Amino acid sequence: MLERLTYRLTRLSGKVLMLYGILFFCFIYAPMLIILVYSFNANPINMMSWSGFTFDWYRSIFGLSNKLTEQALYIESTEQLTNAVMNSLIVAFTTTAISTVIGTMTALALARYRFKVKAFYRMLVFMPMIIPDIVLGLALLIYFVTIGVKLGLTTIIIGHCTFLGSYVFIVVSARLAGMDQTYEEASADLGANSWVTFRRVTLPLIMPGVIGGALLAFIISMDDLVITYFIAGVDSTTLPVFIYGMLRRGVKPEINAIATLMILFSLIVASAGLYFRSRSTR
Repeated sequence: MLERLTYRLTRLSGKVLMLYGILFFCFIYAPMLIILVYSFNANPINMMSWSGFTFDWYRSIFGLSNKLTEQALYIESTEQLTNAVMNSLIVAFTTTAISTVIGTMTALALARYRFKVKAFYRMLVFMPMIIPDIVLGLALLIYFVTIGVKLGLTTIIIGHCTFLGSYVFIVVSARLAGMDQTYEEASADLGANSWVTFRRVTLPLIMPGVIGGALLAFIISMDDLVITYFIAGVDSTTLPVFIYGMLRRGVKPEINAIATLMILFSLIVASAGLYFRSRSTR
């Protein structure tokens, strides 16, 4: 009798966990699915009123022929959208490269060396992640204006590097915490100097963390709106700022189509990261 009761409770708990998992993923991905569905809505006025299936919103984004009128579109020209995408990619690639180097070097320094203000230094590295984006964006704006730097792509790159290095630092630090240091000690015992040990032993072992931190920095940079909004110049509009400007005039399927392409791009980047991580851990 007790065994049957235990068996039923085990099956019930398994079903409850499965239901919880389904509801959890529905909560996360249902909004994205709605965006995907309504990006094919032919209604140019009311996005929530379905009036037919069309690819015209996607065709307009890529500058292809479509049946949409000029009044139905937010984008005056495909060139505007292309410039915003290019600005986002330039900022994301540059900040990812710089932040990955800074975050990795900082993680290695804090993991390998001891000094008196180590805990305080670690807190300073975490601070940019804790500070609200709007405060950090305003502070950067005041700083750039005070020292006379013209707002543009350079200020956006500098602004993103101030907090993206912290994300890379956390990911690489987690990798270093689980790394067996005896490999480095064995390399040193065999006569390798510090540089050779880092290049042939340490870097390959922490590479999954470095790649994960770089991809995280890239996605956050591509997605950042608040800080970029404060420190972007006139001709340096990034894609999130461009979409925000479109949203101020209402939500149309054209925006949903752009959002769907951004989600697809994020999935490709995440898949690439998982692929390279699986190869580096073999």
